[in-house]
Amino acid sequence: MVSMERKHEICSPFIPRRNALGKTSAEIVSEARQLLRVQSTQRPFTPRDGQRQLFGKSSARAHHKPKIPAPCDSEDPFKAFPKPPADPLEVKRGLAGAHADIIPNLHSLWLGWVKNVIYCCCSEWKMTTLCSSEGLVDRLCDLCDSLHGTLAEADMLGRRCKRRSGILRTLFRLIDINSPRLNLHIAKLCLALCVSGKNLLNICKLIFQISRSESNDILFQNNSIIDYLLSVLSNEDVCTSGEALLYCVGTLKFLSGNNAILRLLLDKNLIGVAQKLMQRIHAVEETHFTIAGHILVQLTATLRNLADHPDSRPLFVSFSILSELCVVLRHHCKDQDICTNISRIFSKLSSYSECRHTLAQTPDCYQLFLDLLNKHLQKQDLVVRLLFTLGNLTAKSDEARLQLFQCEGSMDTLLQLYDSYQRRDVSPHTQSQKGAPSPSKPPTPPVSVQDDVLVKLVRVLANMCINPAVGPVLAANTTCVELLMETLGEHKSEELLVNVAATINNLSFYQEDSSAIRHSQLTIATLMLKLVLSSSMDAILEATRVYGNLSQSKDVRDVIMQNRVYQFVVTLLDSKNTEMCFSACGVLTNLALDPSNRVSLSLEGASAKLVDCLRDFGPGDWQLAGQVCQALWNIIGGGSEKLLDTQEKESLLEILSTYLDEEDALRWIENEDMRDFHRACWELEFLPVAQKLMKTLKLLDVTA
Repeated sequence: MVSMERKHEICSPFIPRRNALGKTSAEIVSEARQLLRVQSTQRPFTPRDGQRQLFGKSSARAHHKPKIPAPCDSEDPFKAFPKPPADPLEVKRGLAGAHADIIPNLHSLWLGWVKNVIYCCCSEWKMTTLCSSEGLVDRLCDLCDSLHGTLAEADMLGRRCKRRSGILRTLFRLIDINSPRLNLHIAKLCLALCVSGKNLLNICKLIFQISRSESNDILFQNNSIIDYLLSVLSNEDVCTSGEALLYCVGTLKFLSGNNAILRLLLDKNLIGVAQKLMQRIHAVEETHFTIAGHILVQLTATLRNLADHPDSRPLFVSFSILSELCVVLRHHCKDQDICTNISRIFSKLSSYSECRHTLAQTPDCYQLFLDLLNKHLQKQDLVVRLLFTLGNLTAKSDEARLQLFQCEGSMDTLLQLYDSYQRRDVSPHTQSQKGAPSPSKPPTPPVSVQDDVLVKLVRVLANMCINPAVGPVLAANTTCVELLMETLGEHKSEELLVNVAATINNLSFYQEDSSAIRHSQLTIATLMLKLVLSSSMDAILEATRVYGNLSQSKDVRDVIMQNRVYQFVVTLLDSKNTEMCFSACGVLTNLALDPSNRVSLSLEGASAKLVDCLRDFGPGDWQLAGQVCQALWNIIGGGSEKLLDTQEKESLLEILSTYLDEEDALRWIENEDMRDFHRACWELEFLPVAQKLMKTLKLLDVTA
């Protein structure tokens, strides 16, 4: 018989020992025994706007409608259009240079022909007949291009042309022909002639109206009008031309929804132009706050579209757009439209390391996000994206986890948000006293959206508690733990339940006396039965991981045995999934601490399945191999109980003999870097317990 001293040497409870590849030997020693995992989730889905509108239906600005230039008066075709003011400087300067005689001649011919067209249009022809005449539109477009080219050749664009006012007056009269193609040519020529004031506004409105139809996108692709729009954004004053800028950016918002034009906008440096425009807006916001807000809604929506393109990410970083957007958020923190657009940008870009790093370096961004969550508690599409961004920031940065936790009121904000969305059926915001939705307190969002908020929120908590300074505090937070347990008991969303189980698993790693997880472990163990019986392998895996931690307690082990969960855990060894097998081995290691459980485990075939698991996965996963050996050693009671049949014992001895030979154990690994990692795992995770198991098996032979 094995001595009593060896009997008391039964392996300690399962301690989670899993880590990503690529660690040094020292890191494996210090980290590989942790089962703290970051959580992943999908980015919230953002549907495309059904219609191209300046402000969407959900916007508080939905009543704001653009006033397009009035159609031509049937009695006076010249009455409805603005008359450009004469420029005194132009009259004084006259025409200079070798091309001075070209402009009057060309202009006279062009002007005369266009006036005959307008006369026919308004007197003899029907407008529909004229619009259907493609040949006529082609001719007018060609004339516009010819005039534009001649003016450019003579260096007479801008305000230098003596006959500028007459040309503009004629161009405005042609707008009523109502051809989008011709109107873009007219608009381009007007912008080239540097219209200002109301004329600039009307031209920007005209371009905006054309851009509202997706069928007109092709006209913008084959026209340099975009260059002129960008010039307007770069040069016009926000104070004097704010409304013109609004429609100009609104046009680019629509066009950026077209992938081909989006690529064009990136090439033409729209992101750089947007940065400069935001800085100019910041400088005048105190005196022109309303129009600044309107422009920023369009600009942030445009940047939201640009953020979809992979080539935009380096530009968002190099032009410091993310920090500029944080400034916008601080100035317009009450504006739901702006905040929602920017949250969509952040949720897209924070999935990428270079953008995530840049955003994390922005001063006080975590406090800013928390303040926004407080202000817009019921704005679920904003809340879910801010939480998704925080989840991304805390996924791979321990510094981010600590910074978020240390923000003023961080846990109060997150847990208040959790409680609000958890208790949707009894929320005071659900209905007004008469039963109708209250305008001041938005109705509770649909269940699916609410679950999505909870998924993103729980993910933030799961990531935060990985930090060793944050984890014990969260584990001791009774409110946090109670909310997690309520979610397990009341919700059915698979992704939500998996994330909650993962959070509990992370929190259960901290076993201090103050841990609320520890005090509620029997309740949690019972709630986990729901996940074990799920059809989702992810849910089963997370539940098994939780049992692996909680089963260090004798009371929890009793719950597992009484509810026959151990039978299910044993079957998981057949899953052919290394993560599932590793977690199952952890639970079995702990269950076998109690002598009364060992026979039940053996009768369930645990020993044979563990031997098969060691044979199948050993050479590729030495951490798993070590855990299998630990479970087997506990099941046979450290040699005090003979619970292996002869065939199992001989098969196990053969496998161990092979694996304990370093050359045989590592011969499968060809990559030299991976060989070093596997060697470290083999030496630190497998070798000690395998040698102990081998020694015990040989002693069993002697005492047999």
